[in-house]
Amino acid sequence: MMHIWGRLSSINVRKVIWAAQETGEPFERTDAGAAFGIVKTADYLRMNPHGLVPVLQDGDATLWESNVIVRYLAARFPHCGLLPASLTLRFEAEQWMDWQQTTFNGAGRDAFIQWIRTPAEQRNPELIARSVAATEPLLGLLEEHLSGNEWMVGDRFSMADIPLGCEIHRWFGLPQPRRSWPHLERWYVALCARPASRGVLDLQLS
Repeated sequence: MMHIWGRLSSINVRKVIWAAQETGEPFERTDAGAAFGIVKTADYLRMNPHGLVPVLQDGDATLWESNVIVRYLAARFPHCGLLPASLTLRFEAEQWMDWQQTTFNGAGRDAFIQWIRTPAEQRNPELIARSVAATEPLLGLLEEHLSGNEWMVGDRFSMADIPLGCEIHRWFGLPQPRRSWPHLERWYVALCARPASRGVLDLQLS
């Protein structure tokens, strides 16, 4: 049986849990990281020398890096439909997944940390404002893309929707005003309606 290591308060763990639930295959999860510890033990560092979550164990395969694990699950269990059928669509999906990790996540990180993980009396409004200013154009890009596409890639839900869906869940959950993004919101509602997103997109931020 597959085993996932990581706490659900981590956006990267949530991606992997959602993808694993999409496969319909059984798995176990062990809380690790932050208050749960474990990640600095010798046994864990043998699985992931960076001491971070998540980690996936699947038979002889031990993988870290959340988007890589999502890709692995998509390829390992093709019946779940996460892996786009054509080479072109597959690499469009890869493109969006990389963009989430390298661009979108970094833009929104400070606002998340300030609102959710920083005591109110210690918050830095300037960091929040900079994060919002960096994120708004990226939301506009997604809005434009989704105005002509039902899903992130092609006409079917795929592995590309999972990392970006988790990112939007985090951004929409911040206690701050935000613009209306009709196409982005339509897509997000469709994600939330997926049974496999339960326990991920309905979680409170922490």
